Amino acid sequence: MVQGVGEGATNGSNRTERGVDSVMLAKYYRAFKHDLDRRGIIFSFSGYLSEGILYSLGEALRQKMTLEETNVNTVKKVFSVFVEQAQNIIRYSAEKVAGESDHPIELSSGMVTIGTENDRFFIVCGNVVRAADEPKLRQRLELLRGMDKDAIKAYYKEQLREEPDEHSRGATIGLIEIARRASIPIEFDFDPIDGESFFFCMKVCI
Repeated sequence: MVQGVGEGATNGSNRTERGVDSVMLAKYYRAFKHDLDRRGIIFSFSGYLSEGILYSLGEALRQKMTLEETNVNTVKKVFSVFVEQAQNIIRYSAEKVAGESDHPIELSSGMVTIGTENDRFFIVCGNVVRAADEPKLRQRLELLRGMDKDAIKAYYKEQLREEPDEHSRGATIGLIEIARRASIPIEFDFDPIDGESFFFCMKVCI
């Protein structure tokens, strides 16, 4: 039996099923990485986020950009937008898992991707949102997308003077912070999943 396995492993024309799978696995993920590189992706995360994971990812991102001698102001802007978008996923994603061990735990599902195109950095976030939250979020984003820098600055000061919506958890201020740092108007889209949810995606260029 052992000899049979050995023969299968050394015969290139008669690979075991496991051997074929291994070859295809490497080829598939090499192509996957190549596609990310081709699209200018330098950092990508998809899965469940917590504040602890956010901190670790943020430090890795900042160190990577520092090693590449990226302009300090650009590093600060990219890092700030990354943190703001990741926190929005943690707070507002409709996909969550929760439980308790020594203390309550809640993780939120989403994706964050950072890359470069046309001599700019871009940060893209994506997560599932409830259909009931889509109209208000769309309205906030459309308002910000239609403003120039001066209007965004004035709107920011106005919002700071107002009492926050108890259900927003600072969402409006966070979106304004993102828009203030963007070098061009933010892009966003909603893809309906079913009658109860949408996949929300936002792209910010620095």
